[in-house]
Amino acid sequence: MQLALISDIHANLQALDAVLADIDARGDTHAIYHAGDLVGYSSSPNEVVARLQSRSIAGIAGNYDSTVATDYKHCGCKSETPRQEELAHISYEYTRSAVTAATKQYLGSLPFMLDVRPLGGHTAGPRLVLVHGTPTLNTLYWTEDRPNDFCLKMAASVSLKRGDVIAFGHTHKPWHREVEGIHFVNTGSVGRPKDGDWRAGYARLTLDGSEPRVEFVRVPYDVDAAAHGVIAAGLPQEFAEFLRTGGTGG
Repeated sequence: MQLALISDIHANLQALDAVLADIDARGDTHAIYHAGDLVGYSSSPNEVVARLQSRSIAGIAGNYDSTVATDYKHCGCKSETPRQEELAHISYEYTRSAVTAATKQYLGSLPFMLDVRPLGGHTAGPRLVLVHGTPTLNTLYWTEDRPNDFCLKMAASVSLKRGDVIAFGHTHKPWHREVEGIHFVNTGSVGRPKDGDWRAGYARLTLDGSEPRVEFVRVPYDVDAAAHGVIAAGLPQEFAEFLRTGGTGG
């Protein structure tokens, strides 16, 4: 079974549409799942949610989704400088004011975790577990430099075994590692990459009863249109530069 895993769209409709077009053009995808953070930082939160709903794409709540849905005091984002903290608050207040009641209701309906049995629950496996940050907290950053012991601890918390896959986002940087036969996949970011590559990113996962296979895909999109939408919405110029530079500017 061929699956497409998307995450961290962050209200970037142009990037999402480009990724969905790429998935459709391949013609071999059985299902698409999202790992949260649908809104924040860009100008199209309602349109992104509507697009996912129109495609019946199942997924989970990222920290941005759950905080917007519950009117939490902040987005749960990590800031490394006072300016980043300021920008995070600007984004969060814009998003809370921009989302419709229907969008907010949808965000609040998303589960924390998704347990997928692609080959049917009557077989022993494989399993695909989707979380946003980790199985314990959707604000915890599961970066590539986490040791194997951390990965195995997270896998044990959801009873994963050899041949299973856990996929997540939140860091906006794609990576894949196998530890004791368990596969750990950060899908990267559709709408706000942080790895220096401005193109939209997603992961293709093959689960067919043999060893799971992972492919990372980057898709060019109309980043200028996305950036112009950010500015037109009254959001900071830094957000537009972030999109254009893949996280190295802004």
